[in-house]
Amino acid sequence: MSNVLVLLLAQVLTGSGLTAVVLFGGILSAELSPNPAWATAPVSLAVVGMALSTLPASLVMRLTGRRRGLIAGASVGILASLVCTYAIAQTSFVLFCFGSLLFGTATAFTVQYRFVAAESVPAERASRAISYVLLGGIGSALIGPQAAMAARAWWVQHEYAGSFVVVGLMYALGALVLRKLRPTESKTITSSSDGPPVRALIRDPLLRKAVIAGAVAFGTMSFIMTAAPVSMHSIHHHSAEAITWTIQSHILAMYLPSLFSGQLIARFGERAMMIVGSLLLAASALVSFVGHDVSHYGIGLVLLGAGWNLLFTAATALLATHYTGPERHRAQGINDFVVFSSQACVSLLAGLAVTRLGWEWTNLSVLPLLAVMIWIACRKLPSPAHVYRVEGLADK
Repeated sequence: MSNVLVLLLAQVLTGSGLTAVVLFGGILSAELSPNPAWATAPVSLAVVGMALSTLPASLVMRLTGRRRGLIAGASVGILASLVCTYAIAQTSFVLFCFGSLLFGTATAFTVQYRFVAAESVPAERASRAISYVLLGGIGSALIGPQAAMAARAWWVQHEYAGSFVVVGLMYALGALVLRKLRPTESKTITSSSDGPPVRALIRDPLLRKAVIAGAVAFGTMSFIMTAAPVSMHSIHHHSAEAITWTIQSHILAMYLPSLFSGQLIARFGERAMMIVGSLLLAASALVSFVGHDVSHYGIGLVLLGAGWNLLFTAATALLATHYTGPERHRAQGINDFVVFSSQACVSLLAGLAVTRLGWEWTNLSVLPLLAVMIWIACRKLPSPAHVYRVEGLADK
């Protein structure tokens, strides 16, 4: 079994943890928390846990290897499931929040799958491998929630406890699948050094471009996606069915382009796809500005998902194909820390923005950021000579 297929299957199985927190966190918090204002705390803590765990996850994999590190991440997901199950049984809001935080930590390992996929194939096929692994997000978004919902009444006295048992079983299956992962470390040059220091990497303009593109992709997508259900329900009073349909369409638009985004990046290059992705995100904001019918929400969020996919996949491909030596762990850790910290911040701000500014101006507020992103993408990429490819050597 190829590494890419292993990682795609693992993505389907282990990508369900954060989805479960998003789906059930608000419902359970309403029952467990002493204050309704804390209902979003589990989701926020999961995102914060993911952001805080990105650098430690990269360090663990640098020390133990990819396979052992990713299995350790899946094991954290199993522990998170057990903690949440026990918290529901004990009606403990604090324990449930702790379990949600652990789900964020497990997700910090899961988001590394895309880099491992890129390391497992020749450089010219890296963008395709990344897009195929991201395609597993469709499976985790569809299979995980359905399985968890089917098990919510397993424990009659404690609704949704069975849901987290199922999530834990999916993480366990994911860990078993990851045992089939073949080592990728042998493909890189090794020595006694750990590569250039963090300060030198941060000064590299290529790394900065990849990090900014990933942060803009995730930041814009999370900001608008988080605000959309609030706006549809509280401001424009659309039905729950309309909101569900809109969010499902958005999730499909996030991952379905992975069927061809890798080929587009391989043919036209990362810079061109960064520009196209940014333009799609801008088009999403403009569609949402001109109207607030369900159709406007639907089209806007589909464009938002497609733009995220192209911009984020291009950023990941740029990072994965240009940092292939031992410095890749640090570069990937820096990237994910910035990207998911940005996501955590904007997710917390989205509700405030849409209630204060309104849906239309919330969308327009992202346009200056996207204009800067397009300007950065249009600038010529550094030559390969400036990339750290051999351990312990700085760019020449």
